[in-house]
Parts: sequence; structure tokens; C-alpha cells
Amino acid sequence: MKKRPPSLLSVRVLRWLCAMVFISGLGGIIISSIAGNNEGWVVSIGLTTSLAALLLIVISTVTSQQRGHVFNEAEAENLEARINTQVAAGASETELREIVRRAIDLGRRSS
Repeated sequence: MKKRPPSLLSVRVLRWLCAMVFISGLGGIIISSIAGNNEGWVVSIGLTTSLAALLLIVISTVTSQQRGHVFNEAEAENLEARINTQVAAGASETELREIVRRAIDLGRRSS
């Protein structure tokens, strides 16, 4: 059996527990609303269920491995300088910029 780092194991356990509380809470809401007219139980179970769902969202967001898109000013300036170099060497600026746009679109569709 492959050993997992403790932090990932605990995140997995927390996700599982939140999912169990959430599923149990849905059943509890249904049963307590059918069993009687006690709104206190329904509200208490509902708040617990919503807290578990919120905790599940926060855990998933915080432990996400994907990085957000960051605009890199230095890379943009480098690309612009290379385009200007190609234009100075005689390339068509309009055609070159269209190639760059299509490359960006292709990259966005691929990722």
C-alpha cells in the first residue's frame, strides 16, 4: 500500500466526513420535517448541513493544486519587442499579430 503524506490523508478524511455530514443532514432535514412540526430541529440540522457543505467548498478551494492565471508583464514586453524586431526586418505587422492571436486562442483551447 502506498503511503500518503499526512496532510493529504487528513484532507481526504475531512472531505469524506463533510460529505457524510452533508448526506446525513439531508436525511435528517427530511425526517425531522415529516416527523413533526418542530422547526428548531429542521433549522439546526439545516445549519449543520450548510456548514458541512461550506467547509467542503473551502477545503476544496484551499487545497486546489491549480494556480490561477497571472499576467506576466515581462513576457508581454519581450513578445512585443520580438514582434517589433520582425516588423523592422520586413514582416507584415498585421499578419504577424494575427498569427500571435491564433496561437493564443489555440493555447487557451488546449489547456
